[in-house]
Amino acid sequence: MTPQQIALVQQSFSKVAPISEAASQLFYDRLFEVAPSVRAMFPEDMTEQRKKLMGMLAAVVSGLSNLETILPAASALAKRHVAYGAKAEHYPVVGATLLWTLEKGLGEAWTGELATAWTDAYGVLSGYMISEAYGAQSQAAE
Repeated sequence: MTPQQIALVQQSFSKVAPISEAASQLFYDRLFEVAPSVRAMFPEDMTEQRKKLMGMLAAVVSGLSNLETILPAASALAKRHVAYGAKAEHYPVVGATLLWTLEKGLGEAWTGELATAWTDAYGVLSGYMISEAYGAQSQAAE
C-alpha cells in the first residue's frame, strides 16, 4: 500500500467510527444475507461481536502505517477463526461485505480511489491471515 492509500483508509475510517454501531449491524446483516452458512459460527446475541469487529478494524486501520505492530494480533485472530470454523474461502466474502458496508456508510465520500485503497488494505491483511492460519498454499483462495 502507498502512504496515500493508507491516509485515505485512515481518513475514511474516522468517518465510520462515529456510526460504528450502525455500520457493524449493516455488516453482519449483509454477511448473513450473502453467506447464511456462516451464521452458525456466531453467537445469537451479536452485541459483543459487533464491538469486537469495530475494535479490530480501528486497530488495524491505525496500524496500517506500521504493519509490524498489528501482524501478531492478526496472526492470533486468524488462528482463532480456524477454531470457529472459518475457512480461507470465507475471506473474500467478508472482504466484499466490508467494502459494501463502507460504500453504504460513506455514501458520496466512497470513490473509486477509496475503494481501491480499502481493497488493497484488506488484501494485504487477509492474505497474511490466510497464510498464518492455513499456510501459504491457501492464499490462492483469496
